[in-house]
Amino acid sequence: MAAKAQANALFVGSFDTDSVLSYDADTGEFIRPFIRSGSGGLDGPVALTFGPDENFYVISFNNDSILRYNGATGQFIDEFVTSGSGGLDNAQDLTFGPDGNLYVSNTATDSVLRFDGITGNFLDEFVPSGSGGADPPFGLRFGADNNLYFSSTFTNSVLQFNVGTEMTSTFATGNSGDFPGGITFGPDGNLYVANFFAGNISRYDGTTGTFIDIFTDDSNGVLDGGPVQPIFGPDGNLYVSSRDDNHVVRYDGETGDFIDIFVPSGSNGLSTAGWLAFGETPQPVPESSSSLGLLAFMSVLGGIKLVKLNTTK
Repeated sequence: MAAKAQANALFVGSFDTDSVLSYDADTGEFIRPFIRSGSGGLDGPVALTFGPDENFYVISFNNDSILRYNGATGQFIDEFVTSGSGGLDNAQDLTFGPDGNLYVSNTATDSVLRFDGITGNFLDEFVPSGSGGADPPFGLRFGADNNLYFSSTFTNSVLQFNVGTEMTSTFATGNSGDFPGGITFGPDGNLYVANFFAGNISRYDGTTGTFIDIFTDDSNGVLDGGPVQPIFGPDGNLYVSSRDDNHVVRYDGETGDFIDIFVPSGSNGLSTAGWLAFGETPQPVPESSSSLGLLAFMSVLGGIKLVKLNTTK
């Protein structure tokens, strides 16, 4: 999801510590853990997003579930999508669609699953297994045309699922060995793709899928650890998490020029840096009626874990 204009915090998944950390969106300074390690059974956080209800949703990779947390405090609410529901297995990304439902890339079955956006109940296999040669679907976002776009990692491409015709076609084609992961549409309407093995961000025309350029020049090696997700911040700049570098890099949103390492490597325990989200500064957790202390600070590819690539936690 695009960053809110008033967002003043950056949330980063930390895969190895089973937590989500929050940082000041202006300075990159650590605020506090938004979701404390293992809260609500969180085990290997990957994709994370704020939902239409303003709560926070996280894929818990290692137990094949999607957890919901209070979007202001980070307190655990419930297991929104129960473990394995609808065949959920090795899910990597999630997004809420124009219909308010939740869409999840399911890498184990090369499909995109749809869940009720209010109840979390499984609805259907929205994009059928292997549709259009999906292998596997990874990052996914809806475009301005309300069609669904998702990266197909092993075919080095981005596919488009036309909601009207229910047909899947190739939208953009990358280079062999790029292994595209997270994707996002920018303020300019173009599509930005994180190439995990190539260590860069490609830009494609958001309407035609025509390749424009390698938006980020990684000659300084700051994405060698594998870019996970590109996301534009409230300042219009592009932020990219780098999995094995354990940091978040910032680029000029218009030129792609390197600005800085916005969140330093390992900042406050960040380990296997993963998916990103912008939102409001976390509020304090309310005091428990049975305790003088605060409740656990919150109860969302920190690191990408591509099972098919034989990467392990």
